[in-house]
Amino acid sequence: MNWYEKLNKYFPIEEMKSKEHIELLLKEKADIYHKDEDQNHVMMYVETDDFVFVDYLYVSKDARGQGLGKKLLNQLKQKQKPIILEVEPVDYEDTDTKKRQRFYSREGFKHAQSIGYRRRSLATNEVNELEILFWSPTDEPEKSIYEKMKHTYENIHTYKDKELYGESYEDVDDVLTYEEKKDQATV
Repeated sequence: MNWYEKLNKYFPIEEMKSKEHIELLLKEKADIYHKDEDQNHVMMYVETDDFVFVDYLYVSKDARGQGLGKKLLNQLKQKQKPIILEVEPVDYEDTDTKKRQRFYSREGFKHAQSIGYRRRSLATNEVNELEILFWSPTDEPEKSIYEKMKHTYENIHTYKDKELYGESYEDVDDVLTYEEKKDQATV
C-alpha cells in the first residue's frame, strides 16, 4: 500500500486532500511541505520559520503502542517551534478519536479553546468541525496559533483549490474564528 492509500484508508474523506493536491504541495511548496514515511508511518507536515503544522500523522496498526508516534512528535519538538494540528472532536462511538486526543494530551498538546474551526468539505459538502491542538516550547498565546492556522489554511489547505477541485474552499474568515474571552480564560 502506498503512502496515499494509507492516509486515505485511515482519515475520513472530509479531511483528506486529493493525491494531486498533496503531490502539488510536495512539488511546488517543497521548501515548506514535507513527507516523512516508512513502512510503519506517514507524516505530512508544514515547516515555516516560526511553526510546524502536522497535516497528517498515520501510524500503522502493527506499530501502534510502540512509541513511534511519540518519536515522530519528539523529532518535531526538537525544532523548538510551536506544533499545530487539527483533530476530530471526541466521538464516544469512535474509540480512535478518544485514543488520539488522549495521545496528544500525553504529549503535551493543548486544545486551543479560543479557536473555532468549521469548514465545508468539497468531497462531501458537509460542514466539518475540528479542534486545533498545539504544543509550544514557549507559552505561545492562542492568538498567535490562530494567525499561524490562518496562514496554513490559506497557503496549504486551499492551495490551487479551484484548479484541483473545480471549486474553492470557503474564505479563511468564514472557517476560522477567534474568541478573545476564551483565550483570556485559559491564561
